[in-house]
Amino acid sequence: MPPQICYWQIFQPRLKSTGTNQFLTKKIQVMNNYELMVIFTPVLSEEDFKTSQKKYQDLIAELGGSTVHTNPWGLKSLAYPIQKKTTGIYWVLEFTLPAEGIEKLKIQLLRDEQVMRHMVTRLDKYAVEYNYTKRNGGFAKLDKTEA
Repeated sequence: MPPQICYWQIFQPRLKSTGTNQFLTKKIQVMNNYELMVIFTPVLSEEDFKTSQKKYQDLIAELGGSTVHTNPWGLKSLAYPIQKKTTGIYWVLEFTLPAEGIEKLKIQLLRDEQVMRHMVTRLDKYAVEYNYTKRNGGFAKLDKTEA
């Protein structure tokens, strides 16, 4: 998929010396919304788990993105064994990042031995709105008013 880049042309008034209209082209990166789910190996200590979270949040910031929300699920059992392990530490991260930075993030996730599985999903505007409502307890408020 090609990177999503917008070009804006800003009109400059006619220059007296050349007599032509000049346009300035400005490159703007489009920030996409993503959700990252990572399953870390269950042998990590709590301190190592927090260090790994911080490492990926710093990487996203270094690539020009920002963290929207982080949600550590903790130790969960797996549906099937992965690398001969039946449990894993789940972590969900919602973030924004330019399209060209996502490949660098995926490479780092694949190289990390503490990561058993990962999945990066690009969120559309409806998913972003759903996550925002869910985070702020909007669905709990709706259930109480209906009852």
